[in-house]
Amino acid sequence: MRTVRAPVLALLLAGCAAGSPPSAAPAAPSVTVLPDVPGMAGEALRHRSDEAIGGQVQVHLTNTGTTPFTVTEVALDSPGFQPLPARPVDAEYAPGRTIDLTTPYGPVDCAVTPGPAAARLTVVRAGGTAEAVRVPLAGGTLAQVHAEECAVAAVAAVVGVAVEGLTEAGEAVTGELVLARRTGDEPVEVAALGRSVVLEPALDAELPVTLAPGRDRLRLPVSFRPTTCEPHVLAETKQPFAFPLRLTVGDGDEVTVDLTLGDAQEALLQELLGRVCTG
Repeated sequence: MRTVRAPVLALLLAGCAAGSPPSAAPAAPSVTVLPDVPGMAGEALRHRSDEAIGGQVQVHLTNTGTTPFTVTEVALDSPGFQPLPARPVDAEYAPGRTIDLTTPYGPVDCAVTPGPAAARLTVVRAGGTAEAVRVPLAGGTLAQVHAEECAVAAVAAVVGVAVEGLTEAGEAVTGELVLARRTGDEPVEVAALGRSVVLEPALDAELPVTLAPGRDRLRLPVSFRPTTCEPHVLAETKQPFAFPLRLTVGDGDEVTVDLTLGDAQEALLQELLGRVCTG
């Protein structure tokens, strides 16, 4: 079975643009070939750190020409993603040099099929003249991101997922993982709930377990315990409360989403780490 991974995403319909329900058939884009920019070659990449943080990719840009230039702004330009304002950068490209520019992407529009993507750059060349260019981005990274986020939105249209009733329980925090049906009557299977870098959740149920047709709600007891007290791990982890939850709706593909917690719930887990690791 193919698994669709969508890290660091809330299980919310907000993943798709307003007015673009995930069930809508994507509109076929017109065939477009973006013109090359002399002296520049670009590709969209996503590193593990980008997946952990979420909402960003790398514009992998190379100076293929013979004269230097500096990039002072970068933004993505891709069908299927709402545009965001340009991000200020300061990257100097000598001939032959490659630099990755961290670039956020906007909310996906699931009614639009991703087409040829580009990076919109503000470039300063010798003499100090600023120029706006649109560099084509090779690779299928943005199409993959679009597919992942729309898969999450399609699951979210069927079922909502939340953690309720978190309370302190000695060297653990306990509560319930709750699946609440929103639409339809398809079975929703919970395959696994994975750990974060510093916390291990455990479901008190034999997995997989299913929200069956005809049922509106499934409640699963869940507990969280620290997996490490190493100071450098606790200090450096970017997503201490990101827990990958694997779900399948009906006969669809398995979709992995990050379980979303509220601020108060995250604070309770942070207190747990402090209590266990310093006590």
